[in-house]
Amino acid sequence: MEKSEILVTTTEHVPGRDYEIIGEVFGLTTQSKNVVKNIGAGFKNIVGGEIKAYTELLTEARDIAIERLRKNAMDMGADAVVMMRFDSDSISADMETVAAYGTAVKFK
Repeated sequence: MEKSEILVTTTEHVPGRDYEIIGEVFGLTTQSKNVVKNIGAGFKNIVGGEIKAYTELLTEARDIAIERLRKNAMDMGADAVVMMRFDSDSISADMETVAAYGTAVKFK
């Protein structure tokens, strides 16, 4: 099975499928902010509005976290991940951590 075939859902149930729980699974990434973009973001912070550089950073981090979640689920022998959630945190002024986590399951 390819990791792109691992179903990832935020719901508890997959309609029409029974499964057994394998266990907790997660994908994690920490991304640093670009210094040049950080300066531009500082100016945007003064005038207000969306800081697109940070939005792009978090979107990329989210995508990486899901990709790692799928790989870890595949390594566990899972067919899907249910109850997927995200968590994110600033660990310093210029670093963001994003975790995707859920429950790895095997279809019966």
